[in-house]
Amino acid sequence: MSHSPSEAAEVARVLTEALPYIQRFRGRTIVVKFGGNAMVDEELKRSFARDIVLMKLVGFRPVVVHGGGPQIGKLLERIGKESRFVEGMRVTDDETMDVVEMVLGGLVNKEIVQLINDHGGRAVGLSGKDGGLIRARKLMLAGNESGDDPAREIGQVGEVAAIDPGIVDMLDSGAFIPVIAPIGVGDDGRSYNINADLVAGRLAEVLNAEKLILLTNTAGLLDGEGRLLTGLDARQVQSLIADGTIHGGMLPKIRCALDAVQNGVHAAHIIDGRVTHAVLLELFTDTGVGTLIQGPPRTP
Repeated sequence: MSHSPSEAAEVARVLTEALPYIQRFRGRTIVVKFGGNAMVDEELKRSFARDIVLMKLVGFRPVVVHGGGPQIGKLLERIGKESRFVEGMRVTDDETMDVVEMVLGGLVNKEIVQLINDHGGRAVGLSGKDGGLIRARKLMLAGNESGDDPAREIGQVGEVAAIDPGIVDMLDSGAFIPVIAPIGVGDDGRSYNINADLVAGRLAEVLNAEKLILLTNTAGLLDGEGRLLTGLDARQVQSLIADGTIHGGMLPKIRCALDAVQNGVHAAHIIDGRVTHAVLLELFTDTGVGTLIQGPPRTP
């Protein structure tokens, strides 16, 4: 494919702009939470896979964590099981957990693995059960700490108790790209469905990642005038939470990003997964495509 002189000059400019970022992050771990529109739109799925393969090729260590709520909902509907939610969380009984494992650990995970491999990568699919990666504990909603309120019982929904990154380190330090389904195992031996943002955040902390990237269906964090906010530190984010600028569905995502940077991750990015090649644009260009939250400077 030939380029006009102006197009070729733009390609050269972008590559030159990317060079210092490639140099700076070579050998560093980047944890990417894959979800939202980017997971269902065919062109966005392909562009995401190419982004991940390119990251690996230039020396980054990408780790992908994915969700799959809409896909779980569709399969439950097909088998005639109604989805019930409490405080936005899917009530997960034994039968529902079987479907969650089939969809997250099977269908969705292997589709992402195949996408990356189709674009020249060497992806390996995991769930939190593999190699003892994710230990879970049952999530108890406020007001149901004793577990005796049926109206607030959400079943096999968990939170991260501990992460053993051994298997991820082994794969990521070699030629492989780990793709992780957010399913953990409790001390009771049961499987637990865990929010993918939370798994990505905790994994980024344990891996001492350079960056945590959360794909969303929004442009990022916006102020009251609809302008994109970026280059924020923890103090500024806390202030935006306190004054109500950050609210609703964005709040848990921002808290996840904030926890990560306060626990050793150098920076967290909340980016617009509806943009083609969003991950590369955020990592390799000066302007980016989302909200950057910076952690404190790292000591040499």
